[in-house]
Amino acid sequence: MTSRTDLVDRYIAMWNETDAQRRRELIARTWTEAATYVDPMLKSEGRDGIDAMVAAVQAKYPGHTFRRTGDVDAHNDRIRFAWELAPAGGPALVRGVDFGVIGGPGERLAAVTGFFDAVPAA
Repeated sequence: MTSRTDLVDRYIAMWNETDAQRRRELIARTWTEAATYVDPMLKSEGRDGIDAMVAAVQAKYPGHTFRRTGDVDAHNDRIRFAWELAPAGGPALVRGVDFGVIGGPGERLAAVTGFFDAVPAA
């Protein structure tokens, strides 16, 4: 289970990494080349698409960070975990649960589907 927790922690670190080169390195270590990501607001394909998506989220929520809020649950090639996005020292703005599929060499994410549990009012 530790390798699965490490994988999710790299995934969270990717969302928080503002240095483009370090973020691309995290993406390469965390995702398969043909990986996909989808949630109610975003969709991306491949490592380049994931990198662009993360950069866009960081631009929209400057000073906010993601954090895992519970243990990683895993079986077979599937994982799930809860997370939140919050400003430094502030309450969570968004909370959700992500479900992932692990594939490829070195146990990387092949797909992630995100669900929001709490979002700001429009």
